[in-house]
Amino acid sequence: MDERTLLLLSGLLLGLLIAALVGTVLSIRRLGRQQIEQASRSDARLGKLTQNLAEYQQSHIRMGEELIALRSKIALLENKQQRFEQQDVQTMPYNQASRLVGMGASLDDLMQSCGLTRSEAELMVKLHGPKS
Repeated sequence: MDERTLLLLSGLLLGLLIAALVGTVLSIRRLGRQQIEQASRSDARLGKLTQNLAEYQQSHIRMGEELIALRSKIALLENKQQRFEQQDVQTMPYNQASRLVGMGASLDDLMQSCGLTRSEAELMVKLHGPKS
């Protein structure tokens, strides 16, 4: 092989090496850009997930507050119902006596069935008895 062929082969080999090096550099740059884009998408997704989590947490906090308010309202309603039932028990003999008078019950019937005194039974007859 002569010197000229050797130089030509060396130049060709050097050209191939440079082309390979340029190709490698370009591939590394492309991979770097892809990594940056992927990192950006991951950051965006992480931000969205963080936002969703914060919204869910706020929602759960609001539900907890509403649950506490509902428990308080239920307790108030239970107290009112209990008071109402106690009042109803106290007025029940008079309601029953009123119905019995309407059906024609006597003073003795009212006193015995409803536990009324004679004067209470007389008053119930006067209030709810037949009008003369």
